[in-house]
Amino acid sequence: MDQFVVSARKYRPSAFDTVVGQSHISDTLKNAIRNNHLAHAFLFCGPRGVGKTTCARILAKTINCQSPTSDMEACGECSSCKSFDQGASLNIYELDAASNNAVDDIRRLIEQVRYAPQTGQYKIYIIDEVHMLSQAAFNAFLKTLEEPPAYAKFILATTEKHKIIPTILSRCQIFDFHRISVDSITQHLESICAKESIDAQQDALHIIAQKADGALRDALSIFDRIVSFAGKKISYEDVISNLNILDYDYFFKVTDAILTEDVASVLNLYNEISSKGFDGDDFMLGLSEHFRNLLVCKDAATLNLLELTDGLKQRYKEQAINIKGAVIVSALNIANKCDISYKASKNKRLHVEMALIKMCYINATIEIDQDVLIDSKKKKSAPEHSINKTQTIVNNADDSIKPALSEEKKSIDVSIENNGPQQVEVSKPVAKQVPKVSSKKMSFKLSAVKDDKPVAKVDLSNEIKEDESVEINEKVLCSYWSAFADKLSHEANGGYLSSMLARHKPKVVKYNVFQVEVAHALEYDQLIENKLDLLNYLRQAMKIPNLEMDVKISDKIEGTAIAYTAKDKYKVMLEINPSLDNLKQRFDMDIEY
Repeated sequence: MDQFVVSARKYRPSAFDTVVGQSHISDTLKNAIRNNHLAHAFLFCGPRGVGKTTCARILAKTINCQSPTSDMEACGECSSCKSFDQGASLNIYELDAASNNAVDDIRRLIEQVRYAPQTGQYKIYIIDEVHMLSQAAFNAFLKTLEEPPAYAKFILATTEKHKIIPTILSRCQIFDFHRISVDSITQHLESICAKESIDAQQDALHIIAQKADGALRDALSIFDRIVSFAGKKISYEDVISNLNILDYDYFFKVTDAILTEDVASVLNLYNEISSKGFDGDDFMLGLSEHFRNLLVCKDAATLNLLELTDGLKQRYKEQAINIKGAVIVSALNIANKCDISYKASKNKRLHVEMALIKMCYINATIEIDQDVLIDSKKKKSAPEHSINKTQTIVNNADDSIKPALSEEKKSIDVSIENNGPQQVEVSKPVAKQVPKVSSKKMSFKLSAVKDDKPVAKVDLSNEIKEDESVEINEKVLCSYWSAFADKLSHEANGGYLSSMLARHKPKVVKYNVFQVEVAHALEYDQLIENKLDLLNYLRQAMKIPNLEMDVKISDKIEGTAIAYTAKDKYKVMLEINPSLDNLKQRFDMDIEY
């Protein structure tokens, strides 16, 4: 039986033209060879499985080829190319830095660089996973990498460029490899299927390409696994069952059920998905991706962002027509919150089901928000001090008033029929306003009309006025000030602040502002640093939420022992003896402030 060779090795590119998805790299290298502008050191960096080591080998083979083609590709017929293909080339050395990362390994490599090639023009050293080298190995490699012999070329490859020291980066010509697109991987898999006489559906190969996440080597490994499972005929169902991927049909069905607010269907679909062994977070991630694709389909300018087959794109377009953008964004928000809190949830199934139920009622929520917005616009557009404004306020009253009005409607109607017009007092709901304004009672007269329904008429005799501002009682303020100082005196590090608060008493300067005068900058800094805690205590104790404090440094404070800083002491000493500054400069002294 012939030995099996995995597709990643069997179909490994042997020329620049066969490299998949890295044309910006291969074109640059071919032009450098053509113009004889080859650098002495290259650094290939990028994700795994995108062709870094492959391009390094192709470059090494091409620059040593004895008769390259006009397109700067290796001929494959000369002795140098044949020895390279057989793995017997004496001019190309490969070093795995993951297992040879010590300084001695680099020193042995440097010793080999001294000897010129016996055949061929260059000696090429390929160091894979170069970021794994130790600090000492990097340092030992610096000089040789900067000024190697004319015949030596170094090609370094890494997946983590940020781990390489800057002195190495500055000595290399850096090439960044990109993730390979889904379409490029799919086309490469189709070419392999044609060579291997495998009948594969395009949707199946597309799923493999998506699962590879931009790495061609991973895609080929998955492809070999699917071929072992399904044989010479690969279907979409074979791929999703083998890779444990949820079918797209479930996401389309769930979305249709959400749009029709069919909670029962949504819960039954999720139960079916759970019974197949899929976790809730995987399902929610897939549903989020589905909503994202629907949002992308809403605008023709973003259709190129969809990495899907043509048939699947058409299905997304058809469903996107029937769903509003606001609904998609709201559903994405719910799915994102569910994903964030999924791990912390104890009942994970219920957690996902609650998210799905919320999605079913998105339309109703949006309609309520629109009604509230329209009502608020009507209130703003009505003129002030008019009967129409009062009627709008009554008709669009707060939820706390409406039940009371409905409960009392019968008794009001009866009293109107028996005794004529009545005067009823309705308390205005307390709204979130500036603290100075408080609620007042409004008087309405209800009179009967033709349809026997009461209509509100405003009595403007009692106008709403602002309350006078609440003044701070200075004595009460000082008592709470002292209480806070006493509280600090019992804490470990509150002695200094406590004594300072005891020395300086607050004075009221405005209706909600008091001022504290301190002796010097040190006290000022201490008080500002603890201002928030002090104000929170006073606001809560005095029940004045908008209480504010102003701190001021004053030179008029007498009888207070001032705590000088080191900088203040030096200034005082310098005023007394100016020659102190000459002494400082003469001995090059540093004074720490």
